[in-house]
Amino acid sequence: MRALLGIVRRDLLLAIRQGSDSVAILFFFVVAATLFPFGVGPEPNVLARIAAGIVWVTALLAAMLSLDRLFQADYEDGSLEALALAPTPLGLTVLAKGLAHWLTTGLPLIAASPVLAVMLNMEAAGLGLLVAAMALGTPSLSLIGAIGAALTLGARRGGVLISLLVLPLYIPVLIFGVGAVDAALTGLSPRPHLMILGALLLLSLALAPVAAAAALRQALE
Repeated sequence: MRALLGIVRRDLLLAIRQGSDSVAILFFFVVAATLFPFGVGPEPNVLARIAAGIVWVTALLAAMLSLDRLFQADYEDGSLEALALAPTPLGLTVLAKGLAHWLTTGLPLIAASPVLAVMLNMEAAGLGLLVAAMALGTPSLSLIGAIGAALTLGARRGGVLISLLVLPLYIPVLIFGVGAVDAALTGLSPRPHLMILGALLLLSLALAPVAAAAALRQALE
């Protein structure tokens, strides 16, 4: 646990020193969401109906922007080899780096999502569910993204490859994240959607570190 927290602390310090990455991701999230009214029209009823989908899609795309740097910097300076040779299991290292990625990417997106939802005319009844669904869903995005980042480590145009690999895996999170908000707004129970998001998170916690660690070992050979 001490080693895991040490990796998280190290990645957070690096992210703070290179704060432009987190700011750029948040800026992309806000700008992409504000572009939708220009495309679909400013009708309040239309925007209210698709607000949850807009927020989730833009958050998903924003989360992917920094995935190619998840392991790349450590791979280039040799730190990744040291982490792989350390007594700490490589799967825990992946988990720690996924947690740091979520803290620097997913958490700011969650904080900004209610503001964008209000701007898109979402009803107040859906705001709390939107935050809850994103709190359950965005960690899965970071963990699944870690698999894609590990598989494309060292490859040319790794960012494009990551998008192709992880986007199909992101679809269930997107569906049930939007479904939870829509259910609340239509008077249905959002609990099944939230439970499935929780199950996806538990599945990601169990499988993603193992899969990403195996891909990292293959990349380091």
